[in-house]
Amino acid sequence: MELYFKKRRWKLLLLISAVLIGAGSLLYTNWLIGQMSVQERKSVELWAEAMKRLVDTDDGGKQDLTFHQTIMGNNTTIPIIYTDENGTILGDRNIKYNEKRRETVLQHELAKMKSQKAPIEIVLSANVSQYLYYRDSNLLQNLRYFPLVQFAVIMLFISVSYFAFSASRKAEQNQVWVGMSKETAHQLGTPISSLMAWVEILKMKNIDENMIEEIQKDVSRLEKITERFSKIGSAPELITNDLKQVLQSTVSYLEKRSSKKVRFELKLDETIRYDVPHNAALFSWVIENLCKNAIDAIESDGIIKLVLLQKNDHLMLDISDNGKGIPKSQFKTIFEPGFTTKKRGWGLGLSLSKRIIENYHQGKIFIRQSEIGKGTTFRIVLRRH
Repeated sequence: MELYFKKRRWKLLLLISAVLIGAGSLLYTNWLIGQMSVQERKSVELWAEAMKRLVDTDDGGKQDLTFHQTIMGNNTTIPIIYTDENGTILGDRNIKYNEKRRETVLQHELAKMKSQKAPIEIVLSANVSQYLYYRDSNLLQNLRYFPLVQFAVIMLFISVSYFAFSASRKAEQNQVWVGMSKETAHQLGTPISSLMAWVEILKMKNIDENMIEEIQKDVSRLEKITERFSKIGSAPELITNDLKQVLQSTVSYLEKRSSKKVRFELKLDETIRYDVPHNAALFSWVIENLCKNAIDAIESDGIIKLVLLQKNDHLMLDISDNGKGIPKSQFKTIFEPGFTTKKRGWGLGLSLSKRIIENYHQGKIFIRQSEIGKGTTFRIVLRRH
């Protein structure tokens, strides 16, 4: 579990880093936008003052207005509309429109400006005033969206990197799975062959037949384990057959090798066939993994129920126990490699079970329900065709 949580911490750290970068960029850009907005306001006020000087005739036209005309001409970015006291549009600047739609466009822009910015009053005389309306320049508007775009790019980069890393890591895990499984099957082959020979020798001696029979069962068991490992990494052959045969033999094996405090109940209809494509050796492995986890979860006397149901084109197998239960926060993570709540565990049993059911049998395996202190139910769903 420690390894699993280390991986989760790295993922969380990566996400937090992205959020901090995005938040920092957003705060800085908002500060920058605020500064630019103030500067644009000052520019518009200066434009309004220049406009007032241009229409001011008190000096008899002797004043040099070149500077004021230059100020007004320099505004090429901030959209402006100026009106009289009655709201009649007198002119505009930096607003694009077709001449035929001039009035409609300007009225729409004026309404937008009124909702965004307070107007600047231009006092021409004691009784005459004009009002200058404006909104943010296109540059400033685009800048407001910059942190969001930047944050989206960062998240996209992290997502692509994460999925690329996950795909690469998954491919490596698959290679490890295959290599480990093939090597295990190979290493088991030699001692199993030797044990089979020793069993034949024991049969020729005056040895209790019951003892030899039990040894033979264990050798057969090792052969089955070897077969299971040899199938990992290659597409196993799926044979359409009655699933209850696998369940009955697996439960019978587990009953003989489990504590007497744990009772098994297998519920199915003996009168019908539960035909479904499956690999008996691998499917039996999944049942063993789930039942052994259930046994570990039962702290004293307990019961493990296996209920096989048939619904339309699907078969559903529920495996329930009355153990300590699983928190909802672990419903999905419990199937990931390396996750385990046991002190001595690799966290591979449920991960392997998920691989067998979903990758090899094209089915589904999940926690149907679980309650702390009351038990857990796993469900396996297989398509009949």
